[in-house]
Amino acid sequence: MDYRLTKAFYEEICVDVAIFKFKFVSLQAKLMRSVKIKDVIDALERFAPLPLQEDYDNAGLQVGLTGTEVSGALLSLDVTDSIIDEALELGCNLIVAHHPLIFRRLSRISDTNYVEHLVMKAIKNDITIVAMHTNIDTAPGGVNFKIAEKIGLKDISFLGKTQTIMTADTEVKGGEGVIGTFVEPMAADDFILLLKRLFQVECVQANQLLRREIRKVALCGGAGSFLLSDALRVGADAFLTGEMHYHDYFGHDQEIQICAIGHYQSEQFTNEVFRDIIKKHCPGVACHLTRINTNPIIYF
Repeated sequence: MDYRLTKAFYEEICVDVAIFKFKFVSLQAKLMRSVKIKDVIDALERFAPLPLQEDYDNAGLQVGLTGTEVSGALLSLDVTDSIIDEALELGCNLIVAHHPLIFRRLSRISDTNYVEHLVMKAIKNDITIVAMHTNIDTAPGGVNFKIAEKIGLKDISFLGKTQTIMTADTEVKGGEGVIGTFVEPMAADDFILLLKRLFQVECVQANQLLRREIRKVALCGGAGSFLLSDALRVGADAFLTGEMHYHDYFGHDQEIQICAIGHYQSEQFTNEVFRDIIKKHCPGVACHLTRINTNPIIYF
């Protein structure tokens, strides 16, 4: 074999590979530049249509323009000073948060309270903020389904009130909570240890430990105490949520295992839901799960 021919062939292959890589990277960059903030918001709202949200809620666009190209999306539970600073550091002009920054109508925008300050800061830095709250709590594959997935539940279905929304493309059914079963039942103390490990919580607020095994679990992320009666009605062995009212713990010993792990802790995996939606429908958009713990409650 002629060594010179082999070398020439190898060099030609290397050039072709280099050209291919350049074209691929150029195409990828072009595709990313062509994605608008509106495209990302549309993808999120197709997954969790705004009509699924509760009457008191204010999900959707909070601050900013949607026609600009998205430079990156920072995904978080809340909007704080630190979150906006992190978005700037990462070069993101879009923040997707679970909790709305603006819950109540603003009569002015100044610097007199925390919300107005953050609105001004976002506008000054050309950052768009969108919130997906109770609409993504209730959506199939949303927050509650993610919690059920994390703890290993199977045969997951809706719990509580359901509603069906017709969109331009399809029909979306939502529910207030979910219920599922473990393949192998477990003791109540093992269930609580599982929650502490998976959600990295210092403690679980619970009633008396159930003396029977836990197989069927009802759950609702965040403040879900309103679904306890539904959990009892469907025969759940345990009810998991973020926070419960004090008096709701009374009268249910050996009837159901109540476990409250903290509002923030229960919803901490919501960012993964956001990321998966954006990656699937807006490929090329840089998604960053926040590194900041925005939980305002400190445990001593």
